[in-house]
Amino acid sequence: MTEGDGLQAVPEDWQRALAVVAHPDDLEYGAASAVAKWTSQGKWVGYVMVTKGEAGIDGMHPDETAPLRVKEEMGSAAVVGVDTVEFLDHKDGVIEYGLPLRRDIAGAIRRHKPDIVITASFHLKWPSGALNMADHRAVGEAVLDAARDAGNRWIFTDLIDEGLEPWNGVRFVAVAGSPSAAHAVDVSDHIDVGVASLLEHDAYIKGLGREFDPNSFLKDNASWAGAEMGVDYATRFEIINV
Repeated sequence: MTEGDGLQAVPEDWQRALAVVAHPDDLEYGAASAVAKWTSQGKWVGYVMVTKGEAGIDGMHPDETAPLRVKEEMGSAAVVGVDTVEFLDHKDGVIEYGLPLRRDIAGAIRRHKPDIVITASFHLKWPSGALNMADHRAVGEAVLDAARDAGNRWIFTDLIDEGLEPWNGVRFVAVAGSPSAAHAVDVSDHIDVGVASLLEHDAYIKGLGREFDPNSFLKDNASWAGAEMGVDYATRFEIINV
């Protein structure tokens, strides 16, 4: 299969990626299939969750939900070859864009020294036209800014006191679920692993209160992107150079 004219391939001449998103399960709605491909190539990918997703299950108290969703995310990450998963412990549902969030993400970038950073869409709407939630928007914008903050020693100087020296190595941020995506990753050989990763979020999916089929959801979206790329299945990304 060859790449079509619709979507360009995401560059893969890198070795380390850090994915930073608001909640457990945010990466599993498409990006995890790409992560599975990259880890199979021997690349290192780490996950940072800004929250523990404690406000995500209506019928369960946040004190019960948080450890459950942490456990599900750890299992989900392991399926795609990710063994580093961190939680920044901001409060789910009310994440605020601001200096504390930027600082925490910049610290994670300095700590892990990635070549690229992955996040979820910061745009007001998803490609479907549905409203994107506030947590996703706040975290996505903070990730973009933190990717630059990480390289400036005069921003968040207390990070240096913690032993986190500036890191200027981030080449670009790959934004999953963006309505402005012009790039994609061929995940034809990894879509089933991506589905298995989403299925690890069993309690969350059951708590949605509606019918949801992870297999058809992921494969339908990936097949539409694949048609634009000239492959069976693909995951779209917006690429923003840092």
